[in-house]
Amino acid sequence: MSEITKVALDAMGGDNAPGEIVKGAVEAIKKRQDIKVLLVGREEVLKETLSGYEYPKEQLEIVNATEEIEMAEPPVLAIRRKKDSSMSVAMRLVHDKKADAVVSAGNSGAVLVGGQLLVGKIKGVERTPLAPLIPTARGVSLLIDCGANVDARPAHLVQFAKMGAIYMEHVVGKKNPTVGIVNIGAEEEKGNALVRETFPLLKECSGINFAGSVEARDIPAGAVDVIVCEAFVGNVILKMYEGIAGTLLSKVKSGMMVNLRSKIGALLVKPALKTTLKEFDASGYGGAPMLGLKGLVVKTHGSSKSTEVCNSIIQCVTFKEQNISDKIAAAIQTESKEA
Repeated sequence: MSEITKVALDAMGGDNAPGEIVKGAVEAIKKRQDIKVLLVGREEVLKETLSGYEYPKEQLEIVNATEEIEMAEPPVLAIRRKKDSSMSVAMRLVHDKKADAVVSAGNSGAVLVGGQLLVGKIKGVERTPLAPLIPTARGVSLLIDCGANVDARPAHLVQFAKMGAIYMEHVVGKKNPTVGIVNIGAEEEKGNALVRETFPLLKECSGINFAGSVEARDIPAGAVDVIVCEAFVGNVILKMYEGIAGTLLSKVKSGMMVNLRSKIGALLVKPALKTTLKEFDASGYGGAPMLGLKGLVVKTHGSSKSTEVCNSIIQCVTFKEQNISDKIAAAIQTESKEA
């Protein structure tokens, strides 16, 4: 059997904690024998929640944590003051090498602060971006950054591009992935000051396969494998993506129920439609890894259900097997020497 990947799961973080979080953990260990989940949270609550499940006991361990970080708490104060919160305890498990990764659906700001303060940045990494996989017509693309670094500088975006390319190649399996920078046109002179300054740096960067600018309308078609932008733009793209997907799905369903004829048609196309919609379901790709840290931190949606939690846990296996943090560290060291 493969080496066991230990995932510290913040069981008390998120809108649906601990129920959906625990359910996702159980689903993950039932699917994979090479995973052990360290379920972090209030022991008595987690034992009660687990009592309704049958699961391989050797693959799950409860780690007691007496505090919780609420979704609206100030991130820095929460991490500093609540040292025995489920999130803080889970992150220290990664820092202390007792876990390979941490997954949390909790307070986004606290996850970002905790990742940097408790897990620690790789030497030479200036900013640590969140990088979710988003579905496209060609499979998936990596959106980096989607919420961690508003007002980033050109040097930060260059590092994002390098880290994103490493992730796509070694975790997703995309050889020599194409990299594009989000812009309002294809021409090099287009864009705001940040984009215009970053474009030539990416163009000259020998470590990536830079394809130039990518407009928002071309992202769903899979124009590039790695989509580089600062966090404000990335978060808008991600939220718009999710909103349109939900709206279209609702419209398609309501349209199929208009009359008897449409209902009959719906029955005929249901299998093919279900397959297509599943491919464009972002929850199937897990959470957003926070790249550039000494260990893996994965942030899932605050509203995550068990499926996304399960997939977020499973994606940690490939990250560990491919030594992504070490590969990023090596790339950053090479960059420093060249500079």
